Order: sequence, then C-alpha cells, then structure tokens
Amino acid sequence: MHGLINRAIQRFVTDTYGPERWAQVARSVDLGFTDFEAMLVYDSALTPRVLDAVCGDLGKPRDEVLEDIGTYLVSHPNAEALRRLLRFGGVDFVEFLHSLGDLPERARLAVPDLDLPDLELHEHAPDRFSLTVRGSRDGFGHVMMGILRSLADDYGALVLLDHRGARHEQEWIDITLIETGFAEGRDFDLGARAG
Repeated sequence: MHGLINRAIQRFVTDTYGPERWAQVARSVDLGFTDFEAMLVYDSALTPRVLDAVCGDLGKPRDEVLEDIGTYLVSHPNAEALRRLLRFGGVDFVEFLHSLGDLPERARLAVPDLDLPDLELHEHAPDRFSLTVRGSRDGFGHVMMGILRSLADDYGALVLLDHRGARHEQEWIDITLIETGFAEGRDFDLGARAG
C-alpha cells in the first residue's frame, strides 16, 4: 500500500487523538517504527492491521473510523493540499460530483504511483446521484462518505448520503442533494497562499 495512505491514517490519529495514541497503535501492531514515509510502498497487509488496531484502540467500528478519516482529509488544516485538489473539481457541489471520475487521474498527476479506486457518478435526477467505487479496498467507499460530507459542508450544500454496501470490490453511495445554497461555504481561492 502506498505510504500516503498509511501516513494519512497516522496523521488522522495523531492530529485527532494525539501522538501518544498513535504511538500506542504503532506498538500494538509491532511496526518497529512510529512514522510512515509518504513516498514509500508498504506491504498491503499492513494497512488493514493498522486500521484494526486504530479501531480497537478507539473502540469504534471500521466504517465509522474510515468515514472520520475521510472527514479529516478535507476539514483538517494539515490536509489543506487535498482539499485544494478536490475543490478544483468545480465551483459548486454538483460540478464537484461530476468531476469525481477524474479524481484518480488528477491524484496520479501529483503522485504517479498512487492507485485510487475508480469513481463513477450516475445522475438519476438533478438532485439524486449515486457513486460507484470500483476496485475498492478496505472500505474506501466509507472514506468517500467522509470526503463527500465534508465537501458538501465546504460548498455550503445540504446533502443526504447513504452507503448501500459493498460486493465484489465495489461500493455504492446514494447522494441526495437537498439544497445547494444551504449555508455559506468555506472560502476558496484558486491561487495558493504563502505563509
């Protein structure tokens, strides 16, 4: 598994629950180190072991922890670069949804060996969508639930999300758009700010 994925789990635990909590998880998995290197590739069996240890330590089910990680990836100041990458998908939440199919390729432009599941959006009505997550490993659909929920807030949209389950390395998410201008969205500028 790409180190960026493992590093994201580490940063989520560290930033949300503290470095002592992460050190405890690292010891329980017997990592032999405390920090994942973002650009290394690790044995794919390691990530589920780390997730299991995080879930056990927090006393939360895996789906909930994965969704929390997705929320963290968009809303925490330490993950601003990912938020920016995602916000380039559109000026409003609906445009962002339509850009999801391009997300794995956009991610590969930044990190060529990062292998994200394929995302396919289906529009059933102007306010009803479904997202198919193909090639999903270890509940990536739940990470997408957290990302979608946080980005809806980021855009000021009110949405209902429902994870419909997983089968044969596919997951399905129903998305119902209640209101596009429900609240004022977070500020977003195309140009990055220094400092």
